[in-house]
Amino acid sequence: MSSAPQLLGDAVASAATSAVAALRPGGVTRVHKFGGSSVADADRIASLAPLVDDGADVRVVVVSAMAGATNALVAMAAQAAAGQDWSGEWAALRERHLATAATIDPGDRHGLRDAVARDFDGLRDDLLALASATGDTTALVAQVHGAGELVSSRLVQAALGGEAAGWQRLDTRDVLVVQPGEMGVAVDWEASRERFADWRSRQRPAKVVVTGFVARERDGRCTTLGRNGSDYSAAIFANLFDASELLIWTDVDGVLSADPRLVPDATVLPTMSYAEACELAYFGAKVLHPQTMAPVQSRAIPLCIRNTLNPSAPGTWILAENPEGDAQASPVKGLTIVRDMAVLELAGNSMVGVPGTAEKLFAALHRAGVSVVMISQGSSEHSICCVVRASQADRARAAVEAAFADAIASNGTQGVGLTRDVSILAAVGDGMVGIPGVAARLFSALAQAQVNIRAIAQGSSERNISVAIADADATRALRAAHSAFWLSPQTVSIGLIGPGQVGRALLSQLAAVIPKLRANSQIDLRLRGIANSGYMALDHFAIHPAEAVERLVEMSTPAFDPDAFAAHVRAEHLPHALIVDCSGSEAIARHYPKWLAAGIHVVTPSKHAGSGDWERYVAIREAQRSGARFMYEATVGAGLPVINTLRNLLDTGDEIQAIDGMLSGTLAWLFNSFDGSRPFSALVREARELGYTEPDPRDDLSGLDVARKLVILAREAGRELSLDDVAVESLVPGHLREASRDEFLARLDELDAPMQARLEDARSKGLKLRHIAHLSQAQGARVGVVALPADHACCHTRLTDNLVQFTTARYASNPLVVQGPGAGPQVTAAGVFGDILAIAHSLSNGIGAHS
Repeated sequence: MSSAPQLLGDAVASAATSAVAALRPGGVTRVHKFGGSSVADADRIASLAPLVDDGADVRVVVVSAMAGATNALVAMAAQAAAGQDWSGEWAALRERHLATAATIDPGDRHGLRDAVARDFDGLRDDLLALASATGDTTALVAQVHGAGELVSSRLVQAALGGEAAGWQRLDTRDVLVVQPGEMGVAVDWEASRERFADWRSRQRPAKVVVTGFVARERDGRCTTLGRNGSDYSAAIFANLFDASELLIWTDVDGVLSADPRLVPDATVLPTMSYAEACELAYFGAKVLHPQTMAPVQSRAIPLCIRNTLNPSAPGTWILAENPEGDAQASPVKGLTIVRDMAVLELAGNSMVGVPGTAEKLFAALHRAGVSVVMISQGSSEHSICCVVRASQADRARAAVEAAFADAIASNGTQGVGLTRDVSILAAVGDGMVGIPGVAARLFSALAQAQVNIRAIAQGSSERNISVAIADADATRALRAAHSAFWLSPQTVSIGLIGPGQVGRALLSQLAAVIPKLRANSQIDLRLRGIANSGYMALDHFAIHPAEAVERLVEMSTPAFDPDAFAAHVRAEHLPHALIVDCSGSEAIARHYPKWLAAGIHVVTPSKHAGSGDWERYVAIREAQRSGARFMYEATVGAGLPVINTLRNLLDTGDEIQAIDGMLSGTLAWLFNSFDGSRPFSALVREARELGYTEPDPRDDLSGLDVARKLVILAREAGRELSLDDVAVESLVPGHLREASRDEFLARLDELDAPMQARLEDARSKGLKLRHIAHLSQAQGARVGVVALPADHACCHTRLTDNLVQFTTARYASNPLVVQGPGAGPQVTAAGVFGDILAIAHSLSNGIGAHS
């Protein structure tokens, strides 16, 4: 079965091609162009035959030099011009081509070996002439540089069957006339068409192999179209042949949405418009030469990028405009990065309202031979900046300083600023035109990724938005923008500290859900580090959550270093970073402000940061100005939306009058079970056996954990409250607080009489005992056992339920209640996971940090 390509590879593109072909009488003419990687050796060259056996009425094959040949020829020309020995390189290149010829034409039916040998004899003569030349050697150098295409065209012609199979060979120097200029090589279309018509009048072959890259100037001297000019050659001959299609065969599946080396999730674009392709080519997309578009665009010739190594891939079709049926999920078609740039800025009051300032600036750069890549000027006219190539930056600054020397000397202009190590990020897409919010989405994505923008440029066509950024931020910026426009999943680099009960439950939940999130929600949660108090395991790509704990016991695991751990999670090549702290460590909590200021989101079920030192709490709030978010829903109600509910009340303008709650699952179970039928101590022992209490029940009975939760809620409500400000009733008698754990457990019965007395007193009044946290302006903050009326919400909870009751201006007579399981590793991990997802979704939606 032939692997010949379809006209466009899908219904939409086929319809577009058919419409073009219908306008071209005389059947289908298809031009194929093969790059250096496609003709790298005999096997690759032999594989071209089925690709061009496509049933077209006229088939044209344009070829580059074999991979690496042009580089070798450029080096030899330089060596010859410098009087150095080039014979070794010449002999090696000659032998490579002769060996390829012997493989392609083993019986020498086509006389291929002798023809190749003659070509290399001519190359040797040119090099000798170059070594002894004293005048202008430009044409001679061009002849050497283009020798690779002449030889490869012979090899391809023979591999396709040679003249016996109807394949003719066209040396483009016999037809193509060009003239170098400031804007690059320009085609003399009138002269080229005249010579092409003359060539076709003498022979009208249906199958032609054409040399790429080479041409002649109007005076007949040899020249080239510049490096990577074979694509340009193919487009020119597609125009001259009035082709139905141009297929450029290379070593990638098509035009990608971004550089796959920087964005692994980059996808092949099925279709593009000429305008989109021109923008991406100009900004460095490697698949396309910037000049390739014009010759095919003028005749509306569809162009396709295909992969010789994967011919079954449909490739990318480039058309006059995107097909109507080409439904794109994103207004941005592709993103690209241009590195090694510098920002040149001219600023001064004397520029405001003065005509000709920009003209004077750019004229100076033009005289200095400096190419301007991007321009930005504010409407105030106080400053104008442009982006130039780093290699030209010093020359550019000197030229502008000389042009504005008088203004600088008189302080009318502040001078010329130069910022180095700059990259340009360009977002390109026809779908951006007339669509509000595209720039906002791009800028929000960069802000979320902690990328500062130095300059912005957008043309009136709205097809391209370009921003100048620090080179160190380039990869992270590209990935963030790629994710923002749903061109790839929103990637979040995650580090987990503390794989205890909650940490392990979270890992289990991550393992189960991560694949679904990636497939259904375009969210890629990537666990890249895990640590306990002693060690940390780091992975450049990702650690599978199910294997994470095992990684900590590997022999090569390094000692835990919080700073190194955070630096690894905050990878430059990933847009977003998040640390989950399940350690319960006060020492780890001290790092939160620094992590947040560095743009690392922090999620924790630990209460140390939310209820601890007030200055640290303020520092955490201040650090969130970076855009990073501090999420701690699980600190109060495990998986219950307690903090989120409180935030919603406040954000909608409600006024908190009081907060009451059962904030301990352990104490809730104890007082829901304490009805006098069993001693209180027996219930404590049972709760410990069921795993409801801490190993030392005093940690629960002291009320301090509940007090910390109340402090967190108070601070969230805007109160400057610390743990010392809470009146805490401990259920542990004073004489047992300093005893050993074993002694305390042995003397638990001493709790029974006081608790039984309180129970009976409450019953006598028709009340029930519950352990309550309370916050109000009138009564302050207090935690302890309270006798409540039987209709109180806290008297109607399930055994281990947590309950928080908000009495507000809006919910005064009927308070708002949040109730449900508030303890246990699984529900706590679910609360942590909910915070992680809230951050991930906010990144996808461009929502800023909560303040």
